[in-house]
Amino acid sequence: MVFASSAQASSCADALTQADMNACAAAAYETADKELNVFYFQIQQRLAGDTEALIRLRDAQRAWIGFRDAECAFESSGVAGGSVYPMILSSCRARLTDSRVEDFRYYLDCEEGDLSCPLPPAMK
Repeated sequence: MVFASSAQASSCADALTQADMNACAAAAYETADKELNVFYFQIQQRLAGDTEALIRLRDAQRAWIGFRDAECAFESSGVAGGSVYPMILSSCRARLTDSRVEDFRYYLDCEEGDLSCPLPPAMK
């Protein structure tokens, strides 16, 4: 699944006003969050029937969301109240969400026998 992040990156480079930059960063975060939700759903499907694993996934994701929000609140605190604040906050959220997407990709693609893989092998 490919999302429009590279197209957004080029259009963000063309943003001229702070409002445009803020909107572009918000759109990048929204795209990353949608991608994250797609992979989260795929992981849930792979764990179907394993209630304990689904609970651990849910708990881990809730904790990660709390971390992301706290980290980005801290990272953007130096510009709180300024016109650049929404861009810094959204950029942080997008960056951390992209990183979480990579974690989910790893879980979905890890090889059978990989002891660090929390998912059962994909049905082929």
